[in-house]
Amino acid sequence: MRAAAPARARHRGDRLSGERYELPPERLGRWLDRWAQAHGGIAASAIGDRGRLVTYTAHDGAAVACEPPFPPLADGDALLEHVARERTVGVLLVRLGGHAAGIFAGTRLTASKTGARLVHGRHRAGGSSSGRFARRRAGQARVALQAAADVAAHVLREPAEQGRLDAVVLGGDRTALASVLADPRLGAVRGLAVDRVLDVPDPRRAVLEATPDAFRATIVRPREDPA
Repeated sequence: MRAAAPARARHRGDRLSGERYELPPERLGRWLDRWAQAHGGIAASAIGDRGRLVTYTAHDGAAVACEPPFPPLADGDALLEHVARERTVGVLLVRLGGHAAGIFAGTRLTASKTGARLVHGRHRAGGSSSGRFARRRAGQARVALQAAADVAAHVLREPAEQGRLDAVVLGGDRTALASVLADPRLGAVRGLAVDRVLDVPDPRRAVLEATPDAFRATIVRPREDPA
């Protein structure tokens, strides 16, 4: 690997250097080459956390930790080979206000369905009106989550049960996702879900179409000082 100074991070605040990069396969190799060149080349690499973390250490003591998508790495698999592999991925995005499910062959969306249901915001006043509002909102939430489960079953159930999906990626509100995935029709979908949950706005078609940039990304955290 070669490398130059890393580009500016989009996210701050991790415990290594305050920098966090989310790099799709098309950019990961170039980024690592520039990083390696800036630090005198790669001295060592190690795979840890049961194939979920790859750490490169440079000759000047700097290190970079890489969390690949769709872990773990297979025995003998290199990071760049792993991230470049084309996969068939199911995606399920759920928030109370909307939901979307789709199937991607690589970055190409091959099947999808989206929907939305009205769920009112929380009531700030007290008294009996607050109780009635809470019951109505709870009823709206149940209808919305049931609709999301129906869409997930329509799009993802059969491919998951037939072994045609390599993984399922989730996004949105974790509580809403847990409620949807508790549907007994979605056992195979639940079994394929990866740990990483995408942070997405209210699911719409455009939001669904943009998810490959996130679910194919490797999370990269540089550490400039020797451990």
